[in-house]
Amino acid sequence: MQIGMVCYPSYGGSGVVATELGLALAERGHTVHFISYDLPFRLDRFKENVTYHGVEIPAYPLFKYPPYLLALADKIVEVSRLVGLELVHVHYAIPHAASAYLAKKMLGDGLKVITTLHGTDVTLVGSDPSFANIVVFSLNQSDGVTAVSEHLRQTTMELFRPDKEIEVIYNFINPQQYRPQSPPAARRRFGPPGTKVIAHVSNFRPVKRVEVVVEVFARIQKQVPDVRLLMVGDGPDVCRAYERACALGVRDRVAFLGKQEDIPAILAGVDLFLLPSATESFGLAALEAMACGVPVVASRAGGLPEVIVEGETGYLLPPDDLEGMTCKAIKLLTDPVLHRQMAEAAFERAATVFPTDLWVKRYEEFYARVLEA
Repeated sequence: MQIGMVCYPSYGGSGVVATELGLALAERGHTVHFISYDLPFRLDRFKENVTYHGVEIPAYPLFKYPPYLLALADKIVEVSRLVGLELVHVHYAIPHAASAYLAKKMLGDGLKVITTLHGTDVTLVGSDPSFANIVVFSLNQSDGVTAVSEHLRQTTMELFRPDKEIEVIYNFINPQQYRPQSPPAARRRFGPPGTKVIAHVSNFRPVKRVEVVVEVFARIQKQVPDVRLLMVGDGPDVCRAYERACALGVRDRVAFLGKQEDIPAILAGVDLFLLPSATESFGLAALEAMACGVPVVASRAGGLPEVIVEGETGYLLPPDDLEGMTCKAIKLLTDPVLHRQMAEAAFERAATVFPTDLWVKRYEEFYARVLEA
């Protein structure tokens, strides 16, 4: 198949999933054309059957806001005419689904459009009155729609009541890349022998509640003194997290690592993953931690209960139950037998329920149904 893959190239779940999906499809013999305003951050080396097409955005003085939707639609048309795209798979509804619809009309309805919903594109951006109508229209005009969790599917149906059926196709991980490793190099870098290491990975947006991560860590270190926190990623709330660490007197125990490409190498030396988000459509970061044999303490919110099995691969607490998160984290960090059991269960669930091959095959089957319809 000749497949167009449209995504945001930034550090975030939708871009990661789109890139990994495209790379996996290329390995299975399909030709994948990534279309975006910048190179997706995980598309960092040459891959056979993979091409990147950059979207050039005009900067005329007339335009107060660059018309990315139109520039993207034009690029989809250009690539389609150049290579004969059979379908374009857009990740994130705004503005990608609308751009794809416009491109389809420009091409005479021959191009099939698949839209994958990732979460904030419908729950936050799409629910804004300025975008709600275009979201519903774009979903209804797509030839196929998927969501990354059952929770997101239900939320989308309740918010927008689209005419289209929405199929759940979960996010996934590569078990050869995300797996327990030995020796744990990260542990040696971030603490002496015996140090417990906690990690948080995100795009540091408000929904991730990174200040709460620091708050819970500060409570943990009062009872588990030899502990460190790794804050991985970047975004609008990184300064707030930094300031909170200073205010709570734990700045010397918190390492702000910024954006990192080799997440498995970091998770290899981690004992616990904290994810107290206000909501998560799926929780890809939690899945990546589990795949590396790291138990997760997270919010019981959004799609996280579909990823984490309460009491088996981690613990789920109400988003505002900081004391509960603290107690569960301390329990895991101080009980070696329990920690080993949960670490093994976390790896097993990630490797058997969410492996790349299983869910990429589901996408291939969905593509085939859409093309045959």
